[in-house]
Amino acid sequence: MILEEQVHSRNIVTWAKDKENVVVLSADLTGSTEITEFQKTYPDRFFNLGMAEQNLLSWAGGMAREGFVPLLHTFSVFLVRRPYDQLAMSVCYPNLPVILVGFLPGIMTPGGVSHQAIEDISLMRGLPNMTVLEVGDATDIEGVLDVAYEARGPVYIRMLRGSTPRLFSEKIKLNTARTLREGDELTILSSGICTEPAIRAADILTKYGLSVRHLHVSTLKPFNDPTIDIALRDTKRLVVTVENHSVIGGLGAAVSERIGVLGNITQHLRIGVPDSFGFGASAPYLMHHFGIDTPGILNQIGEAIGERIPFTEDQILTAEMPEIVAKDQLEAL
Repeated sequence: MILEEQVHSRNIVTWAKDKENVVVLSADLTGSTEITEFQKTYPDRFFNLGMAEQNLLSWAGGMAREGFVPLLHTFSVFLVRRPYDQLAMSVCYPNLPVILVGFLPGIMTPGGVSHQAIEDISLMRGLPNMTVLEVGDATDIEGVLDVAYEARGPVYIRMLRGSTPRLFSEKIKLNTARTLREGDELTILSSGICTEPAIRAADILTKYGLSVRHLHVSTLKPFNDPTIDIALRDTKRLVVTVENHSVIGGLGAAVSERIGVLGNITQHLRIGVPDSFGFGASAPYLMHHFGIDTPGILNQIGEAIGERIPFTEDQILTAEMPEIVAKDQLEAL
């Protein structure tokens, strides 16, 4: 598996070159959100508003009314909890093209409860006019700004930083899940950082003898993708959602809503952070604690279907990754 560094840092500089209406706003976390190079390259289009997120949102709304497309950069928790009223009234109500780029979503930070946005999708999905996106690899990062820009309204992105795997070759598309594996007994829907461990789990489940479909979901609102609807209708045994978010209000909730609309009675297992706060620890430790790593996914699926799924650490490490990345792209890297 290929890991790449500072993907957003490189991508946003190139992407914004011919978009003079794009401006970047920082909440005093410039280096931590990979926009230092943007600041150096386009100093007249960069604004650091300090740790004043309510002002950040109000400022962005005003700039959007004047024809700019502001891209706000800070940690997810600071984009959602602190300025929620300003976001609703100054951005979403007038349906302005403001793009919120949130880093360290869910339990990806050791900063503990004050820094862990485990409820951000729930809050953002509840806002009218808001589009909600989440990236899962380097290719998602490279394409998500196009999707957000073309939405022409408020967009919230759960962004990745630092070392990021490259899992896909085709760019992200709005409201279109990627099909990573075909099957009809179990359907796994995963998002963000949970897709890689879900890929490994799906391989082990398939070798165990189950027919597994796996979808990578990058659009969390709107949520009426025909690919997902077909998968939910066709699943014979168990629908599984895996997310770096509370099981309340996120991907699992969105899938449950679609199951209700479709009239599907297939059992649904929601894997994610339970109805509890996180705590300070490393991301791998927290993923294991909350059962959103590969062993956790396999154990919970086994319990749900009444079977013990055997696996070893070596099987997890050597699990077959779908041939999603094109050969020419691998050679270029």
